Amino acid sequence: MGPGGGRRVILRDRVVVPLAGALALYGGLMLLIIVAMTMINTAGFGLDALARHWGGAVSGLSGYEEIVALLVGGAALSFLPWCQVRGGHVVVDLFTQRLPRRVTAAIDRVGQGLTALLALGLGTRMIEGMLEARADGVVSSVHSWPEWPFWVPGIVATLAWSLTAAVLTVTGVDPSEPGSTEMEHG
Repeated sequence: MGPGGGRRVILRDRVVVPLAGALALYGGLMLLIIVAMTMINTAGFGLDALARHWGGAVSGLSGYEEIVALLVGGAALSFLPWCQVRGGHVVVDLFTQRLPRRVTAAIDRVGQGLTALLALGLGTRMIEGMLEARADGVVSSVHSWPEWPFWVPGIVATLAWSLTAAVLTVTGVDPSEPGSTEMEHG
């Protein structure tokens, strides 16, 4: 390992991987909340249909669609750093599967670098959008909640995704990770 190589692996293993894991857990928690809200809302509609027969009414969750819309973006983006760490992204290796391992590793690192740039671009554009929404005072239509705070998890996730891909560009994917492209070609 070259100079600084150990520090880069420590950065990957002690910072990037735990951060990616924490974000994936956050995304999973948000999805559980969304599923629970959906179940409650659906049950409310079913109970309302029954209650109407006896002149009653059961309402669904007020602003359900709005809450889901505010939560789902950050939840979905939160899985991307973990997917990057685990090599879970789509790789079309039809043309490279017979190439030497060094060549495929170099191609993988170029892909990691391009992914880092893409994610950084998305993150910076999201920051601009959040600041604009905050300056314009954009609020949700049912609850009148400011929308900009709901952008923060997605921004953190895209910037963490960029960091993850950048670090993996330098260190390579940990060959012990299931799904790592270095394992597949090795």
